[in-house]
Amino acid sequence: MDSAGFSMKLWPPSLSTRLMLVEKMTKNLTTPSILSRKYGLLSKEEAEEDAKQIEAVAFASANQHFDKEPDGDGSSAVQLYAKESSRLMLEVIKRGPQTKESAEGVIPEKVKASDETTIFDISKGRRDFINAEEAEELLKPLSEPGNNYKRICFSNRSFGVDAAKIAGPILSSLKDQLTEVDLSDFIAGRPEEEALEVMEIFSSALGACDLRYLNLSNNALGEKGVRAFGALLKSQRNLEELYLMNDGISEEAAQAVCELIPSTGKLRILHFHNNMTGDEGALAISELVKQSPALEDFRCSSTRVGSEGGVALSQALGVCRDLKKLDLRDNMFGVEAGIALSKVLSIFSDLTEIYLSYLNLEDEGSIALANALKGSAPSLEVLEMDGNDITAKAAPALAACIAAKQFLTKLRLAENELKDEGAILIAKALEDGHGQLNELDMSTNAIRRAGARCLAQAVASKPGFKVLNINGNFISDEGIDEVKDIFKNSLNVLGPLDENDPEGEEYDEEADEEADNEFELETRLKGLDIKQEE
Repeated sequence: MDSAGFSMKLWPPSLSTRLMLVEKMTKNLTTPSILSRKYGLLSKEEAEEDAKQIEAVAFASANQHFDKEPDGDGSSAVQLYAKESSRLMLEVIKRGPQTKESAEGVIPEKVKASDETTIFDISKGRRDFINAEEAEELLKPLSEPGNNYKRICFSNRSFGVDAAKIAGPILSSLKDQLTEVDLSDFIAGRPEEEALEVMEIFSSALGACDLRYLNLSNNALGEKGVRAFGALLKSQRNLEELYLMNDGISEEAAQAVCELIPSTGKLRILHFHNNMTGDEGALAISELVKQSPALEDFRCSSTRVGSEGGVALSQALGVCRDLKKLDLRDNMFGVEAGIALSKVLSIFSDLTEIYLSYLNLEDEGSIALANALKGSAPSLEVLEMDGNDITAKAAPALAACIAAKQFLTKLRLAENELKDEGAILIAKALEDGHGQLNELDMSTNAIRRAGARCLAQAVASKPGFKVLNINGNFISDEGIDEVKDIFKNSLNVLGPLDENDPEGEEYDEEADEEADNEFELETRLKGLDIKQEE
């Protein structure tokens, strides 16, 4: 790619990015804080409505700003978007909860109207079959002359052939203005023959659109469905986001996707979650990834990919230097694929989230990945490695990696075999710094009293910490009391302990007493220095 001739536009944000901001603001507005204690806490419903209004106002302001400097990259518009969102959210928090009678909202009507004319969304209605008459009425706003709709979402409604024939000409008339199309879950309950015909009608109608966002998830596509969308896929050269989740993407379907899409050079987000892709399908997806150097968010979780496919995907990711989020959970990678992935991790300097749970990595693969991550991804916020048969042997490498990741907000190492020795090392790695950590999951790790106490002590004083999960371990009753005492002023932070087994396998009362009186493991490991990268 010729970087000198390539300029990435930061504005406008995609529909998924905007929805993500709404979700985050909703969460902030419903989370107890010093301000909420003073002004009152909003209900989820009120917070969600306010968050939508805040986002719309911020978007409109930033959009007006961007229109005045169209030759810029949009960075100043993005800054204004974030600043306005924060300012308005603070106003809502200080306003506090409102009754329906007193609610005034935070959005001027003219701004609300302006935003609503760019997004057409019928997904919020009841989930049902759409016939021709209903389609004609439902889609009437799209037929109005001079409308400004750029984004459409038909998700959660099931279109039959008659309804699709109504929608087709309407969508064709918008070919010069549509940039984002969500057709996820829009043929539910239809016979295969009818569903394929509906897809072909929509594909033909949208074929001339120059899209940035396309979501075809939850449609059980298979190869036939992918090819039914052939006209649409073949015409897309500027896609930035593509979602094909829960679509029955087999080996043949994956190959069809790669064959049909002519260019993925601008693709930033690619999600293939929950498909039956397998190794051969992963080889095809790998070719797509190789042609997507701008990729920032790649999800290929729960896709039945084994070692061969895992190695191919890992190697393909070597061209994606801008990767920020990587989700490969719930596949059968094994050690070899884990090592292959470790060899490319060093290039992901902007990585903030990595999900590597249930990949059969074992100690060897986990150590290789931990060592690679230690020297890369300085801003990593989320690290998940649940269910990988990791033992205390890998704990020193994991601890050294964790110690170097001072921006971690979430760490999950559940369903492994770290035991006390590993738990104490992880706790030691988290003691210093890590002020943004809010979640630690060390459940089901055969941890006893000493390990549980160290983990609790490591996180108890962190300002924004929200949950410690040490359930499913072998902590004695005395150990549970100790942990509860550590969190006596914030018991809500301690997760449930209903699956803890104080007399778990290989229970040794004498060893437990020794841990109580001598803190043997803690003393033995006290001087171990976990070095951080310079």
